[in-house]
Amino acid sequence: MDSPLVSSSLPPEPPQPQREPILTLPGAVTAYVALLAVIHLRTLLSPEFEYWTIEMFGFIPMRYEQTLLDSPFPGGTGAKIWTFVTYSLLHANLSHIVFNVLWLLPFGSALARRFGSLRFFVFMAVTAAAGAFAHLLTHANDVAPMIGASASVSGAMAAAIRFAFVRGSFLSLRRGDADAAARVPAQPLTRALRDPRVLAFLGIWFGINIIFGIGSIAIGNEGASVAWQAHIGGFFAGLLLFSLFDPVPRAPDSATS
Repeated sequence: MDSPLVSSSLPPEPPQPQREPILTLPGAVTAYVALLAVIHLRTLLSPEFEYWTIEMFGFIPMRYEQTLLDSPFPGGTGAKIWTFVTYSLLHANLSHIVFNVLWLLPFGSALARRFGSLRFFVFMAVTAAAGAFAHLLTHANDVAPMIGASASVSGAMAAAIRFAFVRGSFLSLRRGDADAAARVPAQPLTRALRDPRVLAFLGIWFGINIIFGIGSIAIGNEGASVAWQAHIGGFFAGLLLFSLFDPVPRAPDSATS
């Protein structure tokens, strides 16, 4: 006779929580990169349309020259407002957009997970505007248009380093899943600026931008110079305004990382 089945007295194991890999892109970053790619398709159209697009949506300091009776650029007064942001969605060529996207992926992904989609997009717009303002201050009356997401990407990098080196975050040696790594409490700014890892990152970042600026290194095949002042404007905006966007409660000043 067969023996009756005996049920185990041990409780079933609870299901393991899903761990999102670090390299999985959040929806906000995917949407942002897709938007940049779709807008870049304009380069496949006629050169006339390309020139008009850059004049309409690129950031041109000469547009704000008060002595001009009539603006020689399309868009009028509206363009003086929207180009503080729209310039960041345009890129000169494929290498330009790829360079910005590669820098955005690690830092922007962590920031998007932390902020959520709405805060992330507003943050990218604010840091773009800060970069445009810095460019305007240093290139008054310049007729050359500025385009590219570098100021926003720089802002995302600056914001991310506020928490990136904290234990359990995405640049620390001890990491968990992506969502948990993105939501560790951030260091207060004064503490972050005393962290040797943060200072080393700042030194390397500023060193690269100084080399690009003083050396007038060009990007892509078109000989367009790097608007490094806009990078610094976006970077400082991201570093200083991070706390206004951050939904995660701050770590106390005495906390150890």
